[in-house]
Amino acid sequence: MPVALLAALIGSLSLHAAALFLPDIDLSVAPEPPPLTAELKPLPKPPEAEVEVKKAVDAPHPRPRPKAAKAESAPAVVQAPAGEPQAVAAQALPEAAPAPKEEPPAVLPPADEPRLPSNGHIRFVVYRGNQGFEVGRAEHVWAFSEGSYRLTAVTETAGLAALFKPVRIELESRGKVTAQGLQPERFSTRRNGAETNENADFDWPAHQVTLARDGSHHDVRDGAQDLLSFHYQLGYLARLVDGATMGVASGKKFERYHFDAAGEEEITTPAGPFRTLHVRVQTDSTTELWLALDRYMLPVKIRYTDRKGESFEQVATELGN
Repeated sequence: MPVALLAALIGSLSLHAAALFLPDIDLSVAPEPPPLTAELKPLPKPPEAEVEVKKAVDAPHPRPRPKAAKAESAPAVVQAPAGEPQAVAAQALPEAAPAPKEEPPAVLPPADEPRLPSNGHIRFVVYRGNQGFEVGRAEHVWAFSEGSYRLTAVTETAGLAALFKPVRIELESRGKVTAQGLQPERFSTRRNGAETNENADFDWPAHQVTLARDGSHHDVRDGAQDLLSFHYQLGYLARLVDGATMGVASGKKFERYHFDAAGEEEITTPAGPFRTLHVRVQTDSTTELWLALDRYMLPVKIRYTDRKGESFEQVATELGN
């Protein structure tokens, strides 16, 4: 089995994060005030009461508000004691309290926090072509701690493929978590336990990335990723369904990835059934990802097709912490 194809397959492995939580907001209505009963007698109005009554008459009408919110913020009416004039009751009314401030719905965690749990993993079985011929296994592991992250992906041949050509490829991405999401600092690759020159080093003060393979330097913008971290970065994109573009360094080259969303799909894997968002990125090859909408946007199915039309497919067998 060509090593180059397996190396390309590894590059398509991905992990992702994102979960929306929308707490219910209680808009309960205040009870109706008790009926006002008061006996009016001819007493002079205190000056303070006159001022309060005049304010109540001359005050501009407030802007109309939703009925539920208005009922919630309405002040309770104070009942005038027996024998007191109506003006005294008006004086006892407190000024309308401002409506309580509603807590904003927790749709996403703060931008400087990972979209995934602090630790986790996902395992795949790897097939060649569309005939269900198993050729390998893969595992992705992530860890977030104190503003930094570490992502790893390990893929190795299995079964008959391992007997003929044992291959184990490891990818690692390390960096920071910023307000814009993941900010990779170093991307590295190992093949069968040995270091390769397919690495990338990011210099963010200079906004450049250096590729170890040929020593080339490339300008990068905020949000640029490496071949492994971009899968996690997808969880920080607010409107992935509308598509997205980012720079990606693979260790061999730096190019712009444009992601197109193909829509929602229901799929079933050994890890279970999932409601997914199907996204696709086209370069000189094609990578497709099915991201679990209810499981942090983790990739539960990945398909890589090279320029010659040969494809590999990864299907999730286990998601866990």
